Formats: sequence, C-alpha cells, structure tokens
Amino acid sequence: MDSTWAEGLVNVVDVEATCWTGSPRPGQVSEIIEIGLTVVDLHAGERRARHRILVRPVRSTVSEFCTELTGLTQHEVDEGVRFADACRLLAAEHRAGARPWISWGDYDRHQFTRQCRATRTPYPFGRHHTNAKAVFTEAYGLRKRPGMAQALEIAGLPLEGRHHRGEDDAWNIAALVLHLSAQGRWPTETEHPV
Repeated sequence: MDSTWAEGLVNVVDVEATCWTGSPRPGQVSEIIEIGLTVVDLHAGERRARHRILVRPVRSTVSEFCTELTGLTQHEVDEGVRFADACRLLAAEHRAGARPWISWGDYDRHQFTRQCRATRTPYPFGRHHTNAKAVFTEAYGLRKRPGMAQALEIAGLPLEGRHHRGEDDAWNIAALVLHLSAQGRWPTETEHPV
C-alpha cells in the first residue's frame, strides 16, 4: 500500500479566484486569490487542521462582485504571497505532492493547471485527486451534481462559516468527505483515479 494512503491523511482544497459578473475586464484573467486547505484523517474520521493562503493577483484585480461573493478585498489580497510561493508552501508545508487531495468538482484542479502553465510554476499536487462532487452524486444516486451548500443540506450537515470563502469551503467539503467515509461510500486507494 502507498504510504500516503497508509497514513490516512488527505488534503481538501478549495480556491477562490478573481471573478466578474460577466466576462473578465479587458486584459485580465481569472487568478487564484485564496487557497483553503483542510487536512482530513480518514482513519480517525476527523478534520485535523485548516489553513488559508492568500494569493496576490498580478494579471487581474478584485471586482466589486468578487468582494460581494467571497468577502475578499483588493487590499486584503495585496498582502498575499505570489502564486509561485503559494505553490511552494503547498508542497513544503502541506505535502501537496505526496498526499492525496480532494476538491468539490474539477474547477480547482483545472484552475491550478491553467495558472501553473501560464506562470510556468511547477504544479504542486500529486496524481491522486478525487472529485468529491462526483463521489457524492453517485453515493446519493442524484441526477445532477449539487453545489457544496446543497450537498450539505442533503447530508443534513450545517454550513460552517462563509460560503465562497476558500478556508470555510474546504472545511465544509471535508465534513462531506467524512460523512461519505463514515457511510462506507468514500473510494478506497484501489478505487482512486490515477
């Protein structure tokens, strides 16, 4: 068995990125401005730690719509680290390259891929990724994949913190992962996509 699976620890990741009501402003692209990460111990059935990394955008600014949605302001993210430094932190402090990771849907994985490619930053994660939204949808036999807040309602779990805040969303997704795991509906190592 892979040692990363043997320890039972996984990273649940949720990102917030610059966004607009319609298309991006001319010359701007969507960039990660917050990375929320919750460490989950699948063996113990608990959330171990929660982390937040603010990221300073360089090719976009935080719109009024983005602030309303996430609560993040331009001033706040201006105090963040560069994207490349955030990726190094993920690798060094959170074992992102070795530990399996989970996100709600594939947006977070695709956003990291795009931004790493655009900035020529090494991709910080390993190959073991699980789309928790897909697992939840299958486990509950749903026709449509629910958003995270709707999934919490379906599971009878509370929404903790602010929705669309990376740190809080990662914490809530982790609760859904543990809920599925407790019911024996979370994929095992052999079922994980490679």
